Amino acid sequence: MRVEKMRERIAGAVILSGLLLFASCGGPKEGIGSGRQKNVTLILSAFGAEAKPIQEKLEQRQQGSIEGIGFVKGRLNGRDVVVTWTGVGKVNAAMTTTLLIEHYRPDAVIVSGIAGGISPQVSVGDVVIGERCAQHDLGLWSDDGITRGVAGNRLTGEANPIFFIADANLIKIAEKAAGEVSLKGLHGPAKVKKGVIVTGDTFITSSKKKEELIKNLGADAVEMEGAAIAQICYQRGIPFIVIRGISDSADEKAAADVNTFQNIAIENAAAVVCKMAELLETQAKAVQAVIGN
Repeated sequence: MRVEKMRERIAGAVILSGLLLFASCGGPKEGIGSGRQKNVTLILSAFGAEAKPIQEKLEQRQQGSIEGIGFVKGRLNGRDVVVTWTGVGKVNAAMTTTLLIEHYRPDAVIVSGIAGGISPQVSVGDVVIGERCAQHDLGLWSDDGITRGVAGNRLTGEANPIFFIADANLIKIAEKAAGEVSLKGLHGPAKVKKGVIVTGDTFITSSKKKEELIKNLGADAVEMEGAAIAQICYQRGIPFIVIRGISDSADEKAAADVNTFQNIAIENAAAVVCKMAELLETQAKAVQAVIGN
C-alpha cells in the first residue's frame, strides 16, 4: 500500500506541476527558434569516434562552435547536415541537442552510434532502428524495484509519454537505407531490426538487468543518449530517429566487448545514416519537383 500511495502522489505531483506551469505561462506558446531550416538534418553521436566516419564523408566542410560545442557542417551525399558528438549521458545529449536545434532549426534529427544488445535476436554488428525510445532509469524506486514514470513537458505542462515514437518517414528511410548498404557482422552480414531502444545514465553489464529491460520495456538495445534526444525533439515537434550498431551484449562481458567490437558497430550505424542522408535528399527533391509543377 505504501508504494501504491507513493505512486499516486508522484502522478498527482506531475499533473499539478504541469497545471501550475501551464497557468504561469499562459498556456503553450511558440518557443524561440521554433521554425525549421529547410532540408537541414542534424546528426548526433555520443562521442567523437562515432561521429568521425560521418564527418569524414562530408563535402564543403565548415567547422563551427556554439557555446564551446564544436560541430561540422557540410553536405552528406547531397544533403545539408550538421554533425557533432554530444558527450556521453542524457544531460550532455539534451544540452547539445538543444543548442544545435536553437541555432540550426533542423527539419530532422538522427542519432548514430553504438548500443548494447538486449534482445536475444540481436548480436554484435547488427543494427537496431529505434521505432520507440524510453528512459529506463526514470521513475519511482522502491524495495519492489522501479516503476517507470514520466517527466512533465516544460513547454506545455503536459506529461511526456514513457515511449517516444520515431518519425514514420524516417523509419521507412532507415529501413530502405539499411537494405542498400553492406553491413558486416562477426560471422557474415549483419542483421537489421526495428525495435525499442532504451536509455539511461548507466552502462549496463548485467544479465539480470537485461531480463528486466526485456520484461518491462520490451527493449532490443540499451544506450545512454537516445531517449534524451528523443524527448527534446518530441517537445519541439522535430522528427527524430535513433540508429544503433550493437557493440556488446550488455552482460557481464560488455565492458571488454565494447572495446573490442565498437568499431564494427560504429561503421554499420554510420553506413545506414549516410545512406539515409542520400535518400532524404532524393525524397526532398522529388517533393519539390511536384510542388514546382
